[in-house]
Amino acid sequence: MDQQSALLLMMVAVSTAAMAHSHPAASTPAAWFWEQALSGVPMPEVLADFVQKGIDQSPLVEHYSVPPASISMCTLFNTICDARMVAETGIFFQEAELHPGSTMTLSFPEEVEAPILPHDVADKVPFENLSDVLATFHITPGSTEAAQVEDTLRKCQDPPLAGEMKACTTSLESTVQAAMEMLSNTTIQQGGGGGGDVWAATSALPRGGLLPRRQYVVQAVTKLKGSGYVSCHKVPFPYAVYHCHIAYKGYGGYKVTLRGRHGGPTVSLLAFCHFDTSCWNPMHPAFSILNTHPGASTSVCHFMSYGNLAFVKKAGTA
Repeated sequence: MDQQSALLLMMVAVSTAAMAHSHPAASTPAAWFWEQALSGVPMPEVLADFVQKGIDQSPLVEHYSVPPASISMCTLFNTICDARMVAETGIFFQEAELHPGSTMTLSFPEEVEAPILPHDVADKVPFENLSDVLATFHITPGSTEAAQVEDTLRKCQDPPLAGEMKACTTSLESTVQAAMEMLSNTTIQQGGGGGGDVWAATSALPRGGLLPRRQYVVQAVTKLKGSGYVSCHKVPFPYAVYHCHIAYKGYGGYKVTLRGRHGGPTVSLLAFCHFDTSCWNPMHPAFSILNTHPGASTSVCHFMSYGNLAFVKKAGTA
């Protein structure tokens, strides 16, 4: 196994050990598909939890309510979020801060554990039509919940930015498939072998994603040596929907190990830096937080929050 493969597997090995052997979701069609597509890469336990929750709640009949504050949506290029709220999390930073000994103040809110629906259920549940979604999940038109759903659908239907490819996915299988296609992999055939040159990982955070506010010291930074990166962000919806996108230039990924000062927790987070932000929304909170503005040479870095997923294509592969 090469160094890059070992690195990404190491990021998920500890948190997925239990899932691989005893997690209820390990025997699901979603887990089987994951193994076929990403042979040798364990499914992160957070995703296994979401898959099991989707099975337990299918068919969905619960009323959709406003989820806790999420920072996942705020890392999308075209999003406008409360800059003050986002600044308190510390999720945005400059690449110069990524070196051992650097101190960062972080405070991630607890994230909603949205169920990942089984693929056959996701195909039957409304997604693209707002009225159908509101009716199915008993959401009152004009409510805060309805506004969230409408915003998610609008972002999914908006055309990609220049130099970007994107897709919104409603099951684990469709998420993996979309990422593989963006990375120019061949479509996965039933019974076929794994991708081999693509790995996937999540940030290793406590269950729920809550990271207590404190100073964290950077212990180690390792660059992900890939020829392509797909980031999949959870977006607000009655069930798990991922907004996946790939940028073809000015993009770098890292694994960052941080330890809380004075005996705090140690976490391993995925981080991505965008070195060309010329097509970003000028009102994106990152610019006011970092005191900068969109530009071809303006960089913005961010951590990946709870339950978000990254796919990395091994450097040098076609």
